[in-house]
Amino acid sequence: MGLFGVLLGLALLMWLAYRGVSVLLVSPLAALIAAVFSGEPLLAHWTQTFMSGAARFVAQWFPMFMLGGLFGKLMGDSGSISAIAQYLTNKLGTSRTMLAVVIASAIVTYGGVSVFVAFFVLVPMAHEMFRAANIPRRLLPATVGLGAFTFTMSVMPGTPSVNNAIPMPYFGTTTFAAPGLSIIASIIIFVFGMWWLGRAEAAARKAGEGYGGEVEISPVVNEMVREQAAPAGDFDPAELPHGKRAEGGPSFALAVLPLVVVIGTNFLMSLVVFPRLDFSFLSKEQWGGTTIGAVSGVWSVVVALAAANLAVLFINLRRLPSLRESLDAGANSAALPMLMIASLVGFGAVVAALPAFALVRDAVFSIRGGPLVSLAVSMNVLAGLTGTASGGMAIVLNAFGGDFMRLAVEHRIAPELLHRITTMSAGTLDALPHNGTVLLLLQISGLTHRESYLDMVMTVIVSCIVALVAILLLGSMFGSF
Repeated sequence: MGLFGVLLGLALLMWLAYRGVSVLLVSPLAALIAAVFSGEPLLAHWTQTFMSGAARFVAQWFPMFMLGGLFGKLMGDSGSISAIAQYLTNKLGTSRTMLAVVIASAIVTYGGVSVFVAFFVLVPMAHEMFRAANIPRRLLPATVGLGAFTFTMSVMPGTPSVNNAIPMPYFGTTTFAAPGLSIIASIIIFVFGMWWLGRAEAAARKAGEGYGGEVEISPVVNEMVREQAAPAGDFDPAELPHGKRAEGGPSFALAVLPLVVVIGTNFLMSLVVFPRLDFSFLSKEQWGGTTIGAVSGVWSVVVALAAANLAVLFINLRRLPSLRESLDAGANSAALPMLMIASLVGFGAVVAALPAFALVRDAVFSIRGGPLVSLAVSMNVLAGLTGTASGGMAIVLNAFGGDFMRLAVEHRIAPELLHRITTMSAGTLDALPHNGTVLLLLQISGLTHRESYLDMVMTVIVSCIVALVAILLLGSMFGSF
């Protein structure tokens, strides 16, 4: 009965979240249902187990969520994202429209801008570009998705996304884990995705299919889509319209500079500065009895985002028409996604504390192929079921992170390889039809699953699965590099 309760709670969580019911409400309900079927005390699990797990997530990730929200909002309102996209459009021309959209999406998201902010700015511009090039508008979500939430979300070394950061405290790694494998995987995803888009465009032109009729692009996010999207990202879509956008943007060089600051500062902090400093005091109980290896990755990203916020403010201070509103919206944007993912973590904490969880643990580690395959399968399953890479990843690592590290030591697997397999695996099946990022992108684009989802499957799911298989093989043969 206990295992049935766990499965029932997970099924309820997935179904109600897909229906747009807030994860803040659904997660504790699903956890309590699982506890009921296990005959466990409900209030104790809610206040002691669920809330403890959720609180640990908030305590660990609040600085990164808040600084990331601020950075995305400031980059959008200052006109920097538009300036980058416009520059690439002018340089590449209408004959390479899809390449320009992919590169623009990739640059801003690799530099730390939330995908939701990128959608809000890039999608209207992409529609204009697709119309000018007479490319079917149904290919737009697949094009933006390839650049915005595949290799820049969970694969590229140094990307400051939440998805690339979550494994760091568990494995003692940084966002630059396994850089060689990361670059190979990114190339595979990019090449496969561009091949599919080129093939689809050629087939459309041969069939005489053009851009199509006008489409309504709404800047207002549907409330149901907001509830579905928030746990899949790090920015509350409801904050997108708040604040005012600059009339004009900075030059391309100045627009890109804060993004360079993010990656450069993250690199210096992760691999140069922190490793050379003495942090032995962290072992004291006052500081949680931790080590620099467990926190340096998070600290590096926090410092990098703080520096980038200062850079974008310095460059665009006179350009921002309503600085206080932009700052407020950026900070507020972090609250809902963070609490929703924390609630998912709380659900996972309750499940991990139930007697029936031993059956789940045995099932995970009985998967043939070794720890890397077990890790990849469990990440894919949880990310797919919950519709969020970060939420699925946090649940699995909270439950099995210590076990995977122990197995890694036994099998002589580098923690950096665990990190990269974790992030890549969580970033594949998370983009199933109920994924909030997919839903939001389709809504902002004014398109439907029927029109655009097949092409999205190829560019944001199949491409990532192909890359994951390649990295599993390379990592198994040559280790981490």
